[in-house]
Amino acid sequence: MKEQVLNQAIEVLEIEADAVLALKSRINENFYRAVELISKCEGKLVVTGIGKSGHIGKKLSSTFTSTGTPAVFLHPAESAHGDLGILAPHDVVLAISYGGESRELVTVLNYVARKGLPVIAMTGKTESTLGKAAQVILDISVKKEACPHNLAPTASSTATLALGDALAMSVLVQKGFAPADFAEVHPGGSLGAKLVRVSDIMHKGDALPLVKVDTPIKKLVGIMTHKDVRGTAGVLNDKGELMGVITDGDIRRRLEKSDNPLQGLASDLMNTNPKTIDQNELAEKALFLMEQMRIQTLFVLDTHSSEPKKPVGIVNFHDLFAAKVR
Repeated sequence: MKEQVLNQAIEVLEIEADAVLALKSRINENFYRAVELISKCEGKLVVTGIGKSGHIGKKLSSTFTSTGTPAVFLHPAESAHGDLGILAPHDVVLAISYGGESRELVTVLNYVARKGLPVIAMTGKTESTLGKAAQVILDISVKKEACPHNLAPTASSTATLALGDALAMSVLVQKGFAPADFAEVHPGGSLGAKLVRVSDIMHKGDALPLVKVDTPIKKLVGIMTHKDVRGTAGVLNDKGELMGVITDGDIRRRLEKSDNPLQGLASDLMNTNPKTIDQNELAEKALFLMEQMRIQTLFVLDTHSSEPKKPVGIVNFHDLFAAKVR
């Protein structure tokens, strides 16, 4: 019995994997038309389906929404009780039904036809009612279900989900949805944290520990102690450009080697190769640089501005830790 059960599980995976791979041949002109319709949609994408197709539709509407295409799910059974009001001019409808004859979809399809909204059908029966009502058909047919009785939607559900994801990701590429855009709509959790930009968490303005090259060391120590980011200071030239950096390690080494450690100027202490990062970089990159160079802080520049060497912020390891970048 154990062997039979394990063999059944393997067979399910093989059947579903084959069903997904068979979809490759259907990435064609029809698929591109669907991508174009959604990409150019001036309203929202309305996804609808009943049963297992409905569950997949809910997932796909969420995927589209989180990747730059506003989408909602319309439950066919609820549509006749006021939910049809979600449909508006300029919307596009993505209707999912493997058999294409779900009675609950009829109300939606009739309303959509009256309003002249385009329909993209995901169905395994291209000549079905749904197929005939659609402007674009995406074929999700499978040779057989993974269910040993060939009844429960299994391979067909997997194929629908996979093709839906392919559609969503293709629209993402078509619309030029970038990691920075992704970060804006995923501010919570570890995923959003990884996509936070340096400018979102850096210290700026009066919080910046900055000194001139001729700042006395005694005054320098006070600035390094009382600013928000302690233990470091950026050294500026007469143009306000970053030309060096001083850390608490530099101060300690001077205390060990000099009889008069508080005498002298910032220029006597500074490292003339300050480590920096652009404000538009991801915070994840800032963490990577700190780990690679074994440092705690990075001065932040706006390299695309008219003053690319002028510091606009500073970020330290604790800021990245607090932002849960990793």
